[in-house]
Amino acid sequence: MAVTGPARVIFYRTLILYLAPPPNPHIMIRETPEDFVTIIRSYSPDPNKPVAAARQDHSMFYATFQHGERPVVEPVNIREDLKGYWCSVPESLPGRTILFFHGGGFTMGSTEDHLGLIALIATAARARVFSVDYRLAPEHVYPAAAEDALAAYRYLVLNEHPPHQIIPAGISAGGTLVLGLLLSIREHKLLFPPAAIAMSPAVDMLFGGASVVANKDKDWITPAWLTSIRTVYLAGHDPNDPTASPVHANLSHLPRLYIQAGTHELLFDDVSVFVKKAKWAGVVVRFEIWEGMFHCWQMFGEHVPEGQESVEHIGAYVQDVFTR
Repeated sequence: MAVTGPARVIFYRTLILYLAPPPNPHIMIRETPEDFVTIIRSYSPDPNKPVAAARQDHSMFYATFQHGERPVVEPVNIREDLKGYWCSVPESLPGRTILFFHGGGFTMGSTEDHLGLIALIATAARARVFSVDYRLAPEHVYPAAAEDALAAYRYLVLNEHPPHQIIPAGISAGGTLVLGLLLSIREHKLLFPPAAIAMSPAVDMLFGGASVVANKDKDWITPAWLTSIRTVYLAGHDPNDPTASPVHANLSHLPRLYIQAGTHELLFDDVSVFVKKAKWAGVVVRFEIWEGMFHCWQMFGEHVPEGQESVEHIGAYVQDVFTR
């Protein structure tokens, strides 16, 4: 059920985060989400770092916050330069595939550093996850990642995973790729999946929403990082291009969408505008607004109750779609 009013924002009274391997001391987070965001912000990407170092920091950062059971992972080649990973848990059922795209601002991130979230989603949805390590900027600028998303979808369909058994899902930049994928599917006149899921997606590379400024002290990503993403990923390409900025697309005839966003996100206003445009275009959209949540809070489900609860909502949504 959508969180539309003042939602429950519950944080552990005392939350132990392992921000570095033992024997370093544990960091204690008390009382408020603001304290939690302060810690995360200290690990947020530095746009001035060399890309290799930034990627290493990003992977270590996400790995720090993901624990629990790891899925069984089987790598496959989608293309010679494009890998996918089948991720399964004991609860995974045949005939249910979540096509997953990781976050990382189009310049970093991988299946490996999202395995905790992937396992949680696979368990909640009782599905297998096919996660894609799409090409990253600056080595591969737009539209490389968007092309890889379409290639992954085609790969599944051509390998006995029909569209009605696939639900694309992504977080942050991965959510952008999910929405762009739907536009590409429509453009190429392919069969749609029954639904798609976007968590905290970037929907406008202009990043013009008022929340970019209003929430700059509430989120762990920064306006400077958003500017860096646009510069590095687009590399001079038009930011209004629909598969880069889905908010500028004709959104008619898309399948059902399920979108999660937090009120403390820099991207919240942009996402809200996208949802309104999609609804005006006749798309059935379930928009969950999570009060007080920051960018990609779903990644921290091991530590933040709302993260786990969000993933449980995603799992229920997937199960509902697949059992209709």
